[in-house]
Amino acid sequence: VRGFDNEFYAPHSRFQEVRAEDIKKVKELEILCDSKEAGVYIVFTKGGRRIFVTGHAEYDATTLRDEYFRDLDKGKNPIIPKHYFPNDDPTKKPIVRWRSHANLLFSNWLNYFVYQITP
Repeated sequence: VRGFDNEFYAPHSRFQEVRAEDIKKVKELEILCDSKEAGVYIVFTKGGRRIFVTGHAEYDATTLRDEYFRDLDKGKNPIIPKHYFPNDDPTKKPIVRWRSHANLLFSNWLNYFVYQITP
């Protein structure tokens, strides 16, 4: 998380959950990033060689919107993605708040976990 702000946004699935209490039962794992609202986001092995990301930093600007309207069209009652539409109004253009964090996440991963061990 080198270079991350103290607070940052990351898209999360509405249909999955990784429970912090389950991760804490595994002594080799450590939670690096989480929040009360979204739950666990980044977990790593204590040796630092493996990283597990539960969110979707790779999502483009409209992915959450498309998923929301897809589910609405199927007759489901989807929850409006939080911190995504201005004033939580799905008729408005989404606000992308995660792109710089996503780029930093992938850059850090490449630099510290791929290039550092490449001969």
